[in-house]
Amino acid sequence: VQLQASGGGLVQAGDSLRISCTASEDTSRRYHMGWFRQGPGKEREFVAAIARRTSGGRAFYADPVKGRFTISRDTIKNVVYLEMNNLRPEDTAVYYCAVSSVVLSGIGMVDQYRSWGRGTQVTVSS
Repeated sequence: VQLQASGGGLVQAGDSLRISCTASEDTSRRYHMGWFRQGPGKEREFVAAIARRTSGGRAFYADPVKGRFTISRDTIKNVVYLEMNNLRPEDTAVYYCAVSSVVLSGIGMVDQYRSWGRGTQVTVSS
């Protein structure tokens, strides 16, 4: 499966932004879809994930984004969205999407994902 992230940009603190991850095929039954980010000088970190339909389709979030970010999946368009509200300067990073087929307990682990697409830059100014 090939993935392409898009929709990033430069916004101000408090603004909202929606980024997209378009897949080359239907991923909803076989794969969990995850969003990760990598800020300047930082390691790649988990942001959010949505489980495959056969695992219930539940959403998972990292603590720093809970209540502000929402992940969703459009199974017709093969797109996974990340709606980001009340953005903060510390959200500045390159955002990547990837797929995983591990058990749900590993859904937030970077090394369990593959097919990393090119990221999209999100910059939040203060």
